[in-house]
Amino acid sequence: MTLVPAIILGPIAAGAGLFYLKPDQYRKCLVGAVTVAVCLGTLALVRLPAPAGVAGFPIEHHWVNLGMLLAEAGMAVYVVYTGVRARKPLIVALMLAQAGLMAWFEWAHGAHLVATHNLFLDKFSVIMALINGVVGGGICLYALGYMREYHESAHPEVADRRPLFFGLLFVFMGAMFGIIFANNLLWLFLFWEVTTLCSFLLIGYTGTAEARRNALSALVMNLAGGLAFALAVVWGYHQTGSIELQTLLASKSSLALLPAALLCFAGITKSAQLPFCSWLLGAMVAPTPVSALLHSSTMVKAGVYLVLRMAPLITGTKVGLMVALVGAATFLVGSLAAITTSDAKKLLAYSTVANLGLIVMCGGIGTPAAVWAGVLLILFHAIAKCLLFLCVGVVEHKLHSRNIEDMSGLLLSMPRVGVMMLIGMAGMFLAPFGMLISKWAVLKAVVDAYPALSVFIVFGSAATLFFWVKWMGKLLEVLQPPARVQHELVLGEAVALYGLSAATFLACLFFPLISSTFIEPYVAGVYGQCVSMSQGNIIIMTIMMVMVLLFPLSFINYGRGVKVMDAYLGGANAQSGVQFLGSANQVHDVTNHNYYLRGVFDEAKLTRWGEFCALAALVIMFAAACWPLLHRL
Repeated sequence: MTLVPAIILGPIAAGAGLFYLKPDQYRKCLVGAVTVAVCLGTLALVRLPAPAGVAGFPIEHHWVNLGMLLAEAGMAVYVVYTGVRARKPLIVALMLAQAGLMAWFEWAHGAHLVATHNLFLDKFSVIMALINGVVGGGICLYALGYMREYHESAHPEVADRRPLFFGLLFVFMGAMFGIIFANNLLWLFLFWEVTTLCSFLLIGYTGTAEARRNALSALVMNLAGGLAFALAVVWGYHQTGSIELQTLLASKSSLALLPAALLCFAGITKSAQLPFCSWLLGAMVAPTPVSALLHSSTMVKAGVYLVLRMAPLITGTKVGLMVALVGAATFLVGSLAAITTSDAKKLLAYSTVANLGLIVMCGGIGTPAAVWAGVLLILFHAIAKCLLFLCVGVVEHKLHSRNIEDMSGLLLSMPRVGVMMLIGMAGMFLAPFGMLISKWAVLKAVVDAYPALSVFIVFGSAATLFFWVKWMGKLLEVLQPPARVQHELVLGEAVALYGLSAATFLACLFFPLISSTFIEPYVAGVYGQCVSMSQGNIIIMTIMMVMVLLFPLSFINYGRGVKVMDAYLGGANAQSGVQFLGSANQVHDVTNHNYYLRGVFDEAKLTRWGEFCALAALVIMFAAACWPLLHRL
């Protein structure tokens, strides 16, 4: 199967070329061509037999390993240099520990570190590849117009380094494909670290003090996860005599719990779970395409992907229970914290952290029903959340604000973007869209396995409903006829947003087909039993979906057909419909503001308590993972 190596190497090669491609027209052509090729390539994966092992790249194994060693060494030198320059000894210590461990491992066992299948393809891989290729490709197309406007009008003070920006986007995409398909743990580790380095550079793209600080914070936390990953590779080889992921997953030894726990820890850091969620919130300083890439389709999905891969090893164990508890605490804290913010990107960031917590909870529970629900969550969350991030980026450029309160009447001032934002929000929490279906499946799986954890889902979901509804209300609210924004979308933005809006509908409409074709065969192959929705529920969901499909049609001529009337203010209206006479006959403006309940939910206290609970769970997780080893000694 040469298609799988080509999907990995193609974006990386394109990224290397984009580093040196400065003319804007040539960049557009290359980005467009590679994006189309990647999307077609990932769609072609659907026709390949799965599960199946893939030998690797069409290059002699010796040269591939040598190239990867040189890449790892180069990244290590650069990270150490960065840590020294920024006066961050923790970065230097983590990188040296990680590099030293892997160098020793290569020196001591290098001749035996050979995998029968360096790459592996199954139904879960195909789903993740489709998300990375289609959603990630849409982000790259969107970035063409966005970044030009970003530098020319929105932020002319930021140095224009678009060749670096687009090069990193495509290297990032290729590395994510490597994580998805890698069966050789050494290869998986390399791609894992490439995403860490790319995210560091993208978060710090603007070069401001805040951007550099947040980028370094992200680097520290992800290096901690990388060190855990390196320890898992070494210990896993010690126990199984193999560097293949599938061999580790097939191990029945209780001693395999330790590498599984270490890999789960790496996934928890990468997916920004408590107590590591601050790095993802700090990533908001980067341009919107970076936020969308990190929060929806690529970086954080690598973490939950790895946790779900570990599910068969940790199901029914104390390690699995503690992983589930970390996810549950993150979901509840993230959902409650999202209520308190009026910054649209911060709200989306907290929502991302919370929903990733649900997926981590599914991986920790590890039952067939939980894994089925977790894969569904990955799919629906990636599409809808990416759509919302990209819409907020457009709104921020046009309105020069990303405050939710400033989006009042957006459905009239920016009708196309407003409708697509409503579609994205509906996809996150309304029936019959996939996120609500997935959450219901998660709740059922939790009740069957660990009923006490259902409290986290119930209260977290209530908070989710609250913050999405109040934001939707702002988009629909009209106090006075707003000025129509001209030139809402440029070509790349329009292609990405319309495509993601359609994907949100289609993913829900064809959900039964997606489940039966990809998710159910994967779950059946891992657990030997199948999980799916009942036929009656599928029929009801299909009827509701057809009704929802009519929703956008009602807004085609919305702006022309709406007549804004003065609000009734008990007879106290002033001459203007948005002003009223108050005490002492003074004229006041009519204002409507959402409830943020900052006096009820304190963001800092919520985060602090959540971090304490998550840290305690992680300590217990490692203690439980080490217990079989200590008992054996």
